[in-house]
Amino acid sequence: MGHAGRASRLPGVVPFPPEYAERYRRDGYWGDRTLRDVFFPLFASHRERVAVVAADRSVTYGEVGARAERLARHLYARGIRPLDRVVVQLPNIPEFVYLYFALQRLGAIPLMALPPHRRHEIGHYVDFVGAVGYAVPDRLGHFDHLELAREIVAGAPSLRTVLVAGPAPADPGFVSIGELLARPPEVGGDVLDALAVSPDDPCVFQLSGGTTGIPKVIPRSHNDYLYNTRAIAQFNDIRPDDALLIVIPISHNFPLASPGLQGFLLAGARVVLSPSARGADALRLIASTRVTHLELAPAVVIRWLTERAADPVLAAVDLSSVRVINTGGQRFHPETKRRAEEAFPNARVQEVFGMAEGLLMIARLDDPADVRLETVGRPVCPADEVRLVDADRVEVPAGQPGELIVRGPYTLRGYFRAPEVNASRFTVDGFFCSGDVLRRHPSGNYVVEGRINDLINRGGEKISTEEVEEMILTHPAVTQVACVPMPDPVLGERTCACVVLRHGQALSVEQLSRFLTDRGLARFKHPERLERCDDLPLSPFGKVRKDELVARLSGKARSAPG
Repeated sequence: MGHAGRASRLPGVVPFPPEYAERYRRDGYWGDRTLRDVFFPLFASHRERVAVVAADRSVTYGEVGARAERLARHLYARGIRPLDRVVVQLPNIPEFVYLYFALQRLGAIPLMALPPHRRHEIGHYVDFVGAVGYAVPDRLGHFDHLELAREIVAGAPSLRTVLVAGPAPADPGFVSIGELLARPPEVGGDVLDALAVSPDDPCVFQLSGGTTGIPKVIPRSHNDYLYNTRAIAQFNDIRPDDALLIVIPISHNFPLASPGLQGFLLAGARVVLSPSARGADALRLIASTRVTHLELAPAVVIRWLTERAADPVLAAVDLSSVRVINTGGQRFHPETKRRAEEAFPNARVQEVFGMAEGLLMIARLDDPADVRLETVGRPVCPADEVRLVDADRVEVPAGQPGELIVRGPYTLRGYFRAPEVNASRFTVDGFFCSGDVLRRHPSGNYVVEGRINDLINRGGEKISTEEVEEMILTHPAVTQVACVPMPDPVLGERTCACVVLRHGQALSVEQLSRFLTDRGLARFKHPERLERCDDLPLSPFGKVRKDELVARLSGKARSAPG
């Protein structure tokens, strides 16, 4: 399989400076292998082992490899080539795995959309990256993804193929993944072998947490993404007979590659896919499939503990197979970690601080208990350059909180096609300015203190207030709006919209939600509380004082009756 070049051939990808790329190769962080170089031989060598468990299906490594290969040949016949972009919006089903590796076989680039995304987000992604393909389920819950796909196709001249996990309609360009897998391929494997795929090209587009408008696109190269997975997997105690339960959307960086699907397959282990995060479903699945590892947002853990405490049947479910519980996406209180370890008697909670942009920190399983429970650990790579800085980007004294800035072999050097954003989010010497505020613990691990970004963290899903505010301002009753976080004991934060309405107008949170649904905004981004204000407090520079709004809301909550 040929490799090409020493920097990505895709315009809009910011390369690592040559001297850093050479250092990362010399020091062994980059192996100059693509995902297809690594995983397809592994599918063959482990062909009899179970790789994926989902519902009533167990799929072997050999079957994953064969189905990904067949799908890749069909996609090639439909015109998909190296560096072409495909927006993938599939839930936790085996078809996601087949398609992910089929695209790697071709050297095409999946953009990892989330199942809750709607027309507003998907339309932007398709247009922004010039996607030629879009993958969807036929339905998910009560939502008709085929109708969404029709709307996207109507406004996207670049889009040629819609891949459907389920029955496909007769619309031009729509095709069922199952139908392709059942049909003999139209081209041979030698055609794909000849495709030039560079380890410096993007293997995946992840999405940022999004602090300004719609989330930014993060190009992750084969070199850095493989290292990303291997670096964190070494601290996760993964053994060949282990099983990872994936209940949060697999398209997230966490369950896909940190260590996630990639890490467990590299170890010859298996993943158990669940479309449901309900405790009643997941806890029984843990027992029946002997899951050893969990990757969860703290909000999910809290819900499971609450459901288990209220249901004697769930309380009796055998959870003894679980050894490791990784949590990430939002801060996890030490006391709740202790409760989780009581519910899972053989497990240790191992908090992860990570970002789709790159850097991963993890508490080590052999850290002292108080350190493991109180911190998010430390970087996984010796070449991770981590600094905590003040507003002038001067390093803060030891033990003081500061904004995390980072540079390293698997942290991006720039968002895709975003020069203006890159100018503000990266220092001149290539450090990524995360917006997260951390403090170094006396142990050498780190503690998350908060963030400077204008971002709401709802159960691990990051919501850009600017994106939501821009859409609310199109409502005819609204003249001003500021979205702020409300504390929540389960999700961490929920969104409150503080609005100034036009004279004589009224608006309820239900009416606002219907308005945002009609405009295609993902449901998890909708405000869950609406406060009418006569005006919004401003700073001397004319910026809305969101801290003052939060204080007002807190005062209302404290003064509310019992």
